[in-house]
Amino acid sequence: MRVIYTDLLCIGAGLAGERVAIEAAQAGFETVCLSLVPSRRSHSSAAQGGMQAALGNCIKGHGDCPDVHFQDTVKGSDWGCDQEVARMFVDNAPVAIRQMDYWGVPWNRVVAGRSCYYKGGERLEKEEPLEKTGLITARDFGGTARWRACFCSDGTGHAMLYPLDNVAVKYGVQVHDRTEALSLIHNGEQCLGAVVRCLKTGRLLAYLARATLIASGGFGRIYRASTNAVINEGGGQIIALDTGVVPLGNMEAVQFHPTGIVPTDILVTEGCRGDGGTLLDVKQERFMPGYEPEKAELASRDVVSRCMHEHMARGLGVKSPYGDHLWLDIRHLGREHISVKLREVDEICKNFLGIDPAEQLIPVRPTQHYSMGGVRTDKNGAAYGLKGLFSAGEAACWDMHGFNRLGGNSLSETVVAGMIVGRKIVEFLQGHEISLNTGLVRNELKKQQERINRLMSRDSGERVYDLRNRMQDILMDYVGIFRNEKDLNTAVDELREVLHRTGNLKLSSSGTGADPELALALRLPGMVRLALCVAYGALERRESRGSHARQDYPARNDRDWLVRTLACWPESRDLPRLEYEPATRIVEIPPGDRGYGGGGVIS
Repeated sequence: MRVIYTDLLCIGAGLAGERVAIEAAQAGFETVCLSLVPSRRSHSSAAQGGMQAALGNCIKGHGDCPDVHFQDTVKGSDWGCDQEVARMFVDNAPVAIRQMDYWGVPWNRVVAGRSCYYKGGERLEKEEPLEKTGLITARDFGGTARWRACFCSDGTGHAMLYPLDNVAVKYGVQVHDRTEALSLIHNGEQCLGAVVRCLKTGRLLAYLARATLIASGGFGRIYRASTNAVINEGGGQIIALDTGVVPLGNMEAVQFHPTGIVPTDILVTEGCRGDGGTLLDVKQERFMPGYEPEKAELASRDVVSRCMHEHMARGLGVKSPYGDHLWLDIRHLGREHISVKLREVDEICKNFLGIDPAEQLIPVRPTQHYSMGGVRTDKNGAAYGLKGLFSAGEAACWDMHGFNRLGGNSLSETVVAGMIVGRKIVEFLQGHEISLNTGLVRNELKKQQERINRLMSRDSGERVYDLRNRMQDILMDYVGIFRNEKDLNTAVDELREVLHRTGNLKLSSSGTGADPELALALRLPGMVRLALCVAYGALERRESRGSHARQDYPARNDRDWLVRTLACWPESRDLPRLEYEPATRIVEIPPGDRGYGGGGVIS
């Protein structure tokens, strides 16, 4: 039995994981990050458009402040967020972005003088004051009252991750890449670390730590059409759910991004619409002003995705061999703007679609993009149920997003939550020791090795990829942008059957080391349980709120459903146990009208 000891074990080495690790390492604690891939290949690097922080430097951001950012965030969440956490977030975002600036992130800057910009396809002019020259600038994003999304062209996540990784190296943070946590080591009350599989050799190791952080990103790959990287299969959420005592929060809150390209579902940033791009239908006419006269293409993502879906359902989508789609038009922005401020979009269109976005329309449709749900934590990032377990970033339900995340708030959350949660973990480590039970560790290692042995030795059974595909099809068909009782009941019933079938998986390969089929087979039962948390939570929530749109319950019901779903999975069940807690205990902004999105409210 090989055991590795550390003060803090971070499961995930993207922006959130490394930002927490830096706080611990700066305080003198030994820190290890686990990662499926080299840290600079984490999915954080795929974030494009920007990081929200209320700086108010550019002329279109004039008057912005944390209070305005707070209002936008609460409204964007459809009053589903924890307002205390949202307040902490908006107050600390300006601090975090300036710290990232100090660490070397090359933010776009204010350039004094007159310049043009586009809104809804219309060319307008603005003039930046001389005294703001060189300060961090911002672009427009959906659901915001001011220009607030600070950006590095359209490669913001990439530009943030590399300097942050340099800082992590500077402070001695160790990254053990090509490793995967299979389970948490715990005694029902306290988390002691994790059982980890080396993806190169197949060897199992025990990582023991005084504090453990889950920062493994989202679980978008339980859907077939997703902007998420192939590594985003929910590993962190799975091992938390498998404890039987750690709940996942708001799993039914799944965001679809309006502009995934067809047919690959790769994201093109909201910055395209923030910079003035428009959505067109089969007649090459704008349609969003007809649904949202004021916000149009810059309503929140849940609203734009629903409008696009409705428009295609009315027969106004563009027919293609890959299904209906709509057009994103950024041609009027000009080649210089596209090649400089939207250069990743330019490369994506040319490399994956074979089109020039300065001359041609981009085929897009709503695609699964983000998970507001995750490991439920308190405002300090401490997970419910197990002492010593924390979570941050998309893996967590820290819950500043509620039922819809505004664009740019997730990238901001990674470093803001990383800073706040990291400091709380340092306080925890300064006064916390653990007692190690070698028998407990040995038993968990044995349990995971036996799982692998059973898979490797089975002579007949279900094909891993067939069941994965079946799970994805069920979610796409029945738990998408619009939901209803009949479809959700069908999804729950069929996913329960798939979950039962995952108990009889048969491998076609025989390698124990770098074997993607084995890795998926170990993860698949947990992925189906995550899918059931989404579908069952959506079935039981009989209202519409943010990204959760029930056709049979179209009103937001604050009377009965101003609550957060908690999904726990006790052993030997084929459905999660659902409980509920108040969405927020501190109310700065009472529930009201979002100002966009329509729909009734039961107050």
